[in-house]
Amino acid sequence: MAFPIKTCVVCSEEFELKPGKPGFANRCPACSESESTETADKRRLDADARKAESEMNEARRRAIRDMLYRKES
Repeated sequence: MAFPIKTCVVCSEEFELKPGKPGFANRCPACSESESTETADKRRLDADARKAESEMNEARRRAIRDMLYRKES
């Protein structure tokens, strides 16, 4: 059974849509591969950045909790 032929929305090349292909169904494997490596590189944070993000999330949760459970006078 032949796989369906799709056209990549990024580079306009035709490719076979195979089951288990990583990425989007409307992008060729080469375009999907470059995007997946970019997102993996963006998520790598050093210790200071993780701590700052953690503190920011904690402050955000505290503010939301205070707004939700604030007693109306």
